[in-house]
Amino acid sequence: MTWHWLALLGAGVFEVLGVVGFARVSQGRALAGGVLMALGFGTALGFLALAMRGIDLGVAYAVFTGIGTVCGTLLGMLFWGESRHPLRIGFTALIVIGVLGLKLLN
Repeated sequence: MTWHWLALLGAGVFEVLGVVGFARVSQGRALAGGVLMALGFGTALGFLALAMRGIDLGVAYAVFTGIGTVCGTLLGMLFWGESRHPLRIGFTALIVIGVLGLKLLN
């Protein structure tokens, strides 16, 4: 794994922090949520830019959004009481399979 993939993983993790900031804002915690959003998304985009120095745009963006989607879905199920319907979990697993497939082909 090259450093580009590590940067992409970091971008995905910080994107999730930005989304958690959105959730905090919607819960009435505007200051803490706004700071988390700004730091999370700003850092995520910086890492994404670094990752795209060695990973094609389409692959990098698909993996970046896939990480955010899967982690956001899991966090929603674990901490915000969102649906744990088996089909939801199955379709989330398909996203993971797609992301892994893109990694293997790149």
